Amino acid sequence: MSEKFIQAIQNLRPNTEMTFSEEIETQEDFNNVSWVTGVDEFGKAIQTTTCPHSEITWAAVKAEMDKL
Repeated sequence: MSEKFIQAIQNLRPNTEMTFSEEIETQEDFNNVSWVTGVDEFGKAIQTTTCPHSEITWAAVKAEMDKL
């Protein structure tokens, strides 16, 4: 399922960076994804669990995953 999730994200917005530690199967799982929004002055990724990309919603990701 992780492969479908990653492919769905890339289909919606190529080159999107994120991290997650479990399978993404539900909206609750989706809400725990860490989205990379940039890097700090030390080169470390700045992350948030609020998706910064308006085109990436759970509904859009789920629809894309269902197509795959």
